[in-house]
Amino acid sequence: MRFWAVVVRHACRNMMLTWKSQGMTLFTVSLSVLIFSFFYLVYVNALHIGEKLGDDLRLVVYLDEDPSLPLQEEYRHRILKFDQVERIEFISREQAFKRFEHILGPNNDVLTGVPTDFLPASIEVYPVRTLDSLSRIKRFSDYLQTLPGVLKVQYGKEWIERFYAFIQLMRVITLLSGSLLIMTTTFMVAHTIRLTLFARQQELELLRLVGATNNYIRTPFLLEGALQGGVGACFGLGALLVLYNWIALQFAGPNAISLPAFAFFKWPVVVAIIGLSTLLCVAGSFSAIRRFLHL
Repeated sequence: MRFWAVVVRHACRNMMLTWKSQGMTLFTVSLSVLIFSFFYLVYVNALHIGEKLGDDLRLVVYLDEDPSLPLQEEYRHRILKFDQVERIEFISREQAFKRFEHILGPNNDVLTGVPTDFLPASIEVYPVRTLDSLSRIKRFSDYLQTLPGVLKVQYGKEWIERFYAFIQLMRVITLLSGSLLIMTTTFMVAHTIRLTLFARQQELELLRLVGATNNYIRTPFLLEGALQGGVGACFGLGALLVLYNWIALQFAGPNAISLPAFAFFKWPVVVAIIGLSTLLCVAGSFSAIRRFLHL
């Protein structure tokens, strides 16, 4: 217990000696966590939206005639052979007519005298709603086009391709911001620890001469790095939460634009980000101590 009390006292003293560089490091860590967590939050919510896509992820396969039951089973078998799907629905010409009539509503009188079989039969294929489905849907459409009796395959091509491109862009940006977080936190903490080591060089040499162990010398600096990483991550996530609430407030109200549900991080993710930032800063601190003191 006494050992940790001494460690905390030395760590606080170290931070007071180099408070300017400590503040700059804390700001850098906070900004890096804010940038990374912002893009990661957008990426996670985009994936969540992708898993809840509606009819835009439906492929409609138009047929030249109503398929018989054996032909329906053959279609089902060949579709499932290519990829897993949520469900497959066969729509006859008569069912397509009733749907169209229902869509027209009170204006369905325009269909008076129109044959009930003028619309083509179709197969509605609903792929599993995941990001992988977005990447494979073009190939899935091309495959369905090769089935016998298929006239045309339609799906929300433009919307899906743009959404998938956005997901891919956010993935790259998230990886880049994560790399920025790693480099900035480790470099800035290592630089700050080096300044502290230079400021206390003579004192540390005396400690080693009187028999201080490596752990006794090293632990305060590791604790200093952990504090910078943990506190900086908390500040960064706190700033993100304020930004999130402000944006949510702007889109609140009866006249606001209807947007998909956009959720903040759950507690396990928050803890993981804080833990990652802390570990990175401890690693930067350990690197600086090892090089300077040869421990």
